[in-house]
Amino acid sequence: MTDRSDYAEVELNIALLIDADNASPEHLDEVLLVLGELGTINIRRAYGNWAKTSLKGWGNLTGLHSIIPMQQFDVVKGKSSTDMRMTIDAMDLLYRGHVDGFGIMSSDSDFLPLAQRIREDGLPVYGFGTTKTPMSFQQACTRFFDVSALVNANDEQLEAPPAAEGQRRVDDELLQVLGAAFKTSKRDEEGYASLSEMGQRAKAVSSFAVRNYGFTRLSDLIKAVPNFGTKVGADGRMMVKRLR
Repeated sequence: MTDRSDYAEVELNIALLIDADNASPEHLDEVLLVLGELGTINIRRAYGNWAKTSLKGWGNLTGLHSIIPMQQFDVVKGKSSTDMRMTIDAMDLLYRGHVDGFGIMSSDSDFLPLAQRIREDGLPVYGFGTTKTPMSFQQACTRFFDVSALVNANDEQLEAPPAAEGQRRVDDELLQVLGAAFKTSKRDEEGYASLSEMGQRAKAVSSFAVRNYGFTRLSDLIKAVPNFGTKVGADGRMMVKRLR
C-alpha cells in the first residue's frame, strides 16, 4: 500500500463518485472546482441506470468532463441498486491504496456507512448534496458542501470583454469558471490570489483550456480579461485580484 505521508509535496489523487440518481448535473462544475483544491481528480465515475430518460442531463456531461458512466440496472422495479455498486467500487479503490481522498456527490443517507469506513482509514471524504441531505451523512463526511450554496456563490455575473483579433471571445462560461476559481482561492490582505492556485482550481473543470481562447498561458488570458487585475508577489509569482 502506498505511504500517503509521501504525498506532502505532490498532487493528491482524488476519486469523485457520483450518485446520478440523487444528484443534479447542474452542480457538477462547482463540485469539480472545490475538489480541485485537493489535487487531481483522476477518477471520475457516475453511477445509474443510463436507460432512464431522467439521467439524460448526466449523459451529456460524461464526455465533456471525462466521467466514466457506470451502468447499474434496476434489479427490482422502483428500487435502485446504484448505492451498492458505488460502495463496492469505493471499497475496491480504498483497498488498492492509490486514492488519497474521496468526493461523494449524493443526497442519499445510504452512503453514511461508506463515509465512516473511509475515514477510519484516515482518508478525507467530501460530501456534496442538497440541504435535504440527512444530517447523519453530512456529519460523517470530513466536510459537507451544500451544492446550492456553491452555485449561489458563483451566480454573480461578469461582463465579458470583446475579443482581440485571432482570439475567441471570452464567454460567460469561462468567466464563471475564473470567478469561481478566484472565490475559492486563498487571498492576501489586499485581496489578491495566487495565479497558480486559481489555475489548479480552474483545471478541475476539464472543459477549461487556455488554448481554446487563443492563449498559450493562463497569465496572458487573465491579463486580457478586464475583470481581473494582476501584480507580482514578493516571491516573484503572479497574483490576481478580481476588480468587478
